[in-house]
Amino acid sequence: MVSHPAVRCPTIMSKRPPDTDGERSRGSERVRERPPRERQTGDARRESTENERESETEEDTESTAALVCPECSGRVVSDSEHGETVCQECGLVVEEDSVDRGPEWRAFDSAERDQKSRVGAPTTQMMHDKGLSTTIGWQNKDAYGNSLSSRQRRRMQRLRTWDERFRTRNSQERNLKQALGEIERMASALGLPETVKETASVIYRRALSEGLLPGRSIEGVSTAALYAAARQAGVPRSLDEFVRVARVEKTELTRTYRYVVRQLGLEIKPADPESYVPRFASDLSLSEETEARARELLRNAKEQGLHSGKSPVGLAAASIYAGALLTNEGVTQSEVSEVADISEVTIRNRYHELIEAEGDALAV
Repeated sequence: MVSHPAVRCPTIMSKRPPDTDGERSRGSERVRERPPRERQTGDARRESTENERESETEEDTESTAALVCPECSGRVVSDSEHGETVCQECGLVVEEDSVDRGPEWRAFDSAERDQKSRVGAPTTQMMHDKGLSTTIGWQNKDAYGNSLSSRQRRRMQRLRTWDERFRTRNSQERNLKQALGEIERMASALGLPETVKETASVIYRRALSEGLLPGRSIEGVSTAALYAAARQAGVPRSLDEFVRVARVEKTELTRTYRYVVRQLGLEIKPADPESYVPRFASDLSLSEETEARARELLRNAKEQGLHSGKSPVGLAAASIYAGALLTNEGVTQSEVSEVADISEVTIRNRYHELIEAEGDALAV
């Protein structure tokens, strides 16, 4: 090999001269000039945001216009069976070959639907984790349906124990789990619908997040939340019925209920006596004529202000008894008292008041 002597290349870089005072001042001027450029950027962002809002408004207008027939301005409905959008007035097909966003399979009963479904249950407020956690089943079988060995069963039991512990990570989640279980128990005993359970769960979550629980029992606040939810939904359940299934006394329930409603600002209308009439009439197997007569008695009492300060359950029970007497149906006060869970003395007193109000209305 031929070795070449090392040739040293001349250095191209040169030393930078020290900054002079003029350059420093020009640099400071450049630094001071940055804020207007930033303001221009902020103005551009605001302009782009306004443009986006205008485009969204235009899209909303177009979507609203798409619901109107272009020919007769009639109402447009979607026919999912044929994949068309048709006008109800003139029958014009506005859109066809629409995309079916439902499942590609069909099911004829709930068992087949659960078997073919490939998604989990929807989120719910009635679980402390909103149903987003995973639960290990209690069946001691593998994926093929074969029974597990004794060693595997012990292992799965340990996994279930740890899974149950990890689902409640702190005291607040344990509190929420206990309260929602209490709400589920009482709602099932009272026959309340799912919407009332969801509303009660939301009310309890608000009370927990705003710190209303210190100094009050979990059972008391959960019962008050369920009672408030039933009142909001217009589902007629008396306070005595709640006390019968709750684990707190009536005084604690009423005190906690007033506190929760006041602190959370819940808008709850006074209970309507007419809402109890259908349930009482159904339990007593009365006719529709008697039910209609009881409603009429209550309306006359409302017009004269008789319901003010009176128990709605007592008024409803008295109207049922009075309506049954006026339609010649044999119902005793003891039977009405047993169904409405109210004393016979209250029924007699309210009965006389309703009859007097009915007489005054007829006299006018």
